[in-house]
Amino acid sequence: MPLNEEFELLADLEDDVVRLMEAHKERRKDWYFHELVPWERGESFADKPWDESQATVAPEVRTALVLNLLTEDNLPYYHEVIGRFMPNGSAFKAWNNLWTAEEGQHAIAIRSYLLTSRNCDPDELEDDRKQTMTNGYEPPWDSPAELIAYTSAQDLATRLSHRNTGKLTDDPAAFELMKKIAQDENHHFLFYRGMMSAILREAPSIGIQAIHRVLTNFEMPGTSMPRFLRRSIEVAKAGVYNLRVHHDNVLAPLLREWQIGDVLGLTPKAQELQEQLMALPEQILQQAERFERRLGIQPA
Repeated sequence: MPLNEEFELLADLEDDVVRLMEAHKERRKDWYFHELVPWERGESFADKPWDESQATVAPEVRTALVLNLLTEDNLPYYHEVIGRFMPNGSAFKAWNNLWTAEEGQHAIAIRSYLLTSRNCDPDELEDDRKQTMTNGYEPPWDSPAELIAYTSAQDLATRLSHRNTGKLTDDPAAFELMKKIAQDENHHFLFYRGMMSAILREAPSIGIQAIHRVLTNFEMPGTSMPRFLRRSIEVAKAGVYNLRVHHDNVLAPLLREWQIGDVLGLTPKAQELQEQLMALPEQILQQAERFERRLGIQPA
């Protein structure tokens, strides 16, 4: 389907956008990061310079917190990319603004926790933020359907990363904060998952093609971050997010929720991609097992 026809498809889905957005507003309750950050632990960095001995959580967990934060810091780029595919004056535009407003609290909250609890080098954190945002983020997705497929998977993956990081901190304040952020990501995931379901209903071949391209090339939006590869391996070894987590909690559930194997009315090309999608979980699981053997990781 040419891009202009996909924009027409989005226009046909306006009622779905409104329905899912209203359900989101009813489901999600506002929360305030300032009620969760342990401000009483804070001290002046000018009076007491930071050193690693002041950190209270494990190094790999600090790495996960920083990676999660830098991902959230890139929100302006995500807003721009989503807006690029959403027609002016549409319900999608309204959703993008609402989504951005809710996501905006996440970076503020995680940074406040890290600085207040002294679980990061503040100078390095600021340098990494600036470098990440200077590098920018330009996703490879070429159409609205691909973008919606990606945001479905990415918000679900981010939910897991935040939740698992909070669990590993062994700090009740961090756990509660990351749980709130993870809940937000889940609310946003439910919207995007519902929109992809609507695309599969109205244009099944387009939906299958988009899901196939995204899930066979999926990666978190972090490659522009300093030392991303080293940090991502550290986080994977800790069990925050790795191929097994991806298989068990993102890939397999999405294929099941969207009932990919049962989608009908497909073109021959889309039928071929459907078969490839159904074979993908086993391929990813095999990759996960090889990664675990290489690093001596025991699967959870």
